[in-house]
Amino acid sequence: MLLAIDCGNTNTVFAIWDGDQFLATWRTSTEWQRTADQYYVWLTTLMRLQNVDVTIDAVIISSTVPRVVFNLRVLADRYFNCRPLVVGKPDCALPVAPRVDIGTQVGPDRLVNTAGAFDRHGGNLIVVDFGTATTFDVVEKDGAYVGGVIAPGVNLSLEALHNAAAALPHVDITKPQSVVGTNTVACMQSGVFWGYIGLVREICARIKAERGSDMLVIATGGLAALFQQTETLFDVFEDDLTMHGLTVIYRHNKEIA
Repeated sequence: MLLAIDCGNTNTVFAIWDGDQFLATWRTSTEWQRTADQYYVWLTTLMRLQNVDVTIDAVIISSTVPRVVFNLRVLADRYFNCRPLVVGKPDCALPVAPRVDIGTQVGPDRLVNTAGAFDRHGGNLIVVDFGTATTFDVVEKDGAYVGGVIAPGVNLSLEALHNAAAALPHVDITKPQSVVGTNTVACMQSGVFWGYIGLVREICARIKAERGSDMLVIATGGLAALFQQTETLFDVFEDDLTMHGLTVIYRHNKEIA
C-alpha cells in the first residue's frame, strides 16, 4: 500500500493509495520541527479512528519545504521499512523530463501537478494551483513541464495588506456582494477577489497568445472552487490533482525499476 505525502508551505497532506483509489486522506499544518515519531503517532491514530487497517510498504514524497523531508524520510525508513521516493531527487524518475533553463530547480509540486494533469487530460495544458503562491504551469503536448508563472497566493496577499497597513484588518477571502465596497472589509475582499479573477484570466490569455494555441486550463487548490463558481476561468477543476500526480510518478518508477 502506498503512502503519498504532499508537503506544501502551509499544509501537508497524507493519503493512502491502494492502486485504484485513495482509501483516506488527512491534512496537517506544515511544521519542520515535527519528528518522525510525531508523524507516526498522528497518522496511525487517524488510521485507527477511520478503520483503515492496511500495511504501508511504499512512500512517495513531494515537498516544497526542504527541512521537512528529513523527518519524512525517517518516518518511511523507521516505521514502514522502505526507502521513500522524493520528487525532484535524482533517484525519482519523471514520466517526462522538464524542459527549462539549465540549472533551474523546478518545484516538486509543479512537477507532480504536471504529471497528474497530463495523465488525465493529455498535453497542451495550463495548470493553475491556488496554494501559498498561485502558480501557472505550462504542460507541453508530450507531457513536459516547460515553464510557467508564479504570483503571490490569495491568502498571502490578504496577510500582506493586514501586516503592512496598520488600519487594515485581517479578513477571509470570499465573493463580495458588489465590486464597490462600502466598508473596509468589503473593499479588501473586492480588491483581492476581483483582482485575482483578472490576474488568472489575463495570465492564461497571454500564455495562450504567446504559444498560439487554445489550451485546456485546469485548476487545483482549495480556493479554486470559489473562483470557479463565480467566473468561467477554468475548463476543469481537480481537487486531488497533486495526490494523483504522486501516484502517477510512483507507478512510473515502479515500472522502470
